[in-house]
Amino acid sequence: MNDIEAAILRTLLYADIFQFAITFDELHTYLIHTGPVSLAQLRATLHQSAVLQARVCISDGYITLLENGHYIAQRQQREACTRQMLPVALYYGRWLARIPFVRMVALTGALAVRNPAHAHDDFDYMLVTQPGRVWLTRACAIVLVRLARLRGIRLCPNYVLAEDHLQQQRQDLYIAHEMSQMIPLHGYRLYLALWQMNDWVQAYLPNARPAPPCDDAAPPRLQRGLEALLAGRPGAWLEAWEYRRKQARFRQQAQRPDADARIDGSSVKGHFQDHGLPIMQQYAARLRQHGLE
Repeated sequence: MNDIEAAILRTLLYADIFQFAITFDELHTYLIHTGPVSLAQLRATLHQSAVLQARVCISDGYITLLENGHYIAQRQQREACTRQMLPVALYYGRWLARIPFVRMVALTGALAVRNPAHAHDDFDYMLVTQPGRVWLTRACAIVLVRLARLRGIRLCPNYVLAEDHLQQQRQDLYIAHEMSQMIPLHGYRLYLALWQMNDWVQAYLPNARPAPPCDDAAPPRLQRGLEALLAGRPGAWLEAWEYRRKQARFRQQAQRPDADARIDGSSVKGHFQDHGLPIMQQYAARLRQHGLE
């Protein structure tokens, strides 16, 4: 087995954890390898390798492990859910962008990679804010979350961080995927800065590149007015009060052994149940099973 064959299998094994059949372009973008691989190299290996022909299923434009060919039909169903959900995600993303002190909004999670479990799955977002207004911004976002819930929409702005703290502390394949598959909805300049601050991602996914530019609308007058009102002492007091209140509430949850939460003055990462760790453990087990450690 050569290096590119092994990289293709590693990538399919990772997607397999999510029961996710991938397209050729997705295989190229998320190829788990030590360096970039061209589309031509990848295509030739995929279609000419006897090793892969014995292990891989290719049908209707999707690729998966041979034993999981049924994931292709499931992916087609999830594509239908994605087409239904994306306009809703964009709509609420525009409202999140209007919250005072929001500087970037990105769609993350399963929908961003076109793999929602069902049409009523969560809408996950990352928000980047002006420094010193993380907790005040999050409080405003929660108001929108509750309004959306009345319509049966589950918004999860579960990662809020200040624009001067863009570098990710945790650096592994799971976070590299989260970074590379997010879709910027507002604040493209900061999105590019996020990529530049986390160039370690390409050590895991060397073919990954930033998403195309998004349509950045000018801040509405109401947003500018509220920011002016809350820029000084009133806003600082509210920020400190909200931080103290939530810190006390979240402290116990954040200390759980299975948490990947980050609760401080510059970021709110409300991942109180770490999905990344069990995924990385499953991935390591699959690599061992296929002799690809």
